[in-house]
Amino acid sequence: MPQLMLGQLAKSCAGRDKGRFVLIIDIVDKNYVYVVDGDLRRVEYPKKKKIKHIKLLDKRADDIATKLKNKRKIYNEEVKKALKELVDASLVV
Repeated sequence: MPQLMLGQLAKSCAGRDKGRFVLIIDIVDKNYVYVVDGDLRRVEYPKKKKIKHIKLLDKRADDIATKLKNKRKIYNEEVKKALKELVDASLVV
């Protein structure tokens, strides 16, 4: 199982958003994270999700992770672009 990191790509395995790819933007504790997809789950209203309800993937949006670490604002368009690139790259492999 990949290590949990900011900006990491994950796939939702439970809930209304089941099957959607998301990015982790905050780690609450050992059980919960906040995720966004830039579309249904926007940066302004991230989804609090149990870690056991997502599948962590071995990809990471480095530019978004850097912004999150530096406490800089991220935008929905950046999230959508990063998700598209990461998902396309993982489907090719």
